Amino acid sequence: MNIGRAAKETGLSVKTIRYYEDIGLIEADRAENGYRDFGDRQIGQLQMLAQARHLGFGLEECRRLLALNDDPTRASRDVRALASRNLDAVRAKIRQLRQMEAQLERLIDECHGDDAPDCAILDTMSARAKT
Repeated sequence: MNIGRAAKETGLSVKTIRYYEDIGLIEADRAENGYRDFGDRQIGQLQMLAQARHLGFGLEECRRLLALNDDPTRASRDVRALASRNLDAVRAKIRQLRQMEAQLERLIDECHGDDAPDCAILDTMSARAKT
């Protein structure tokens, strides 16, 4: 199947698929005319990449997941360890986002939000930028 159809099949953009090929995550076959030709194996890899990226795995982690998926002698503990590290990273991001949320709520509460030019949000952000 051509790259356009592979994109529709996997939910990835053509640009993303080309990028994954450029960095060596996947390797498309080539048709006689030189165009990319994606078979069941590549579509499966692309679907796995789409899901892994959705779950927050980085590109190198995706590379490792693909390698583990292709290895019939893999140990599930290796996959679990990779997923556990990713979960730790996701939880750290969630903590950061909650801190950002709380900070934004405080800034918004401090702002009068009226027609006056004084703005506690800008004052606070510019003061922090100067320190």
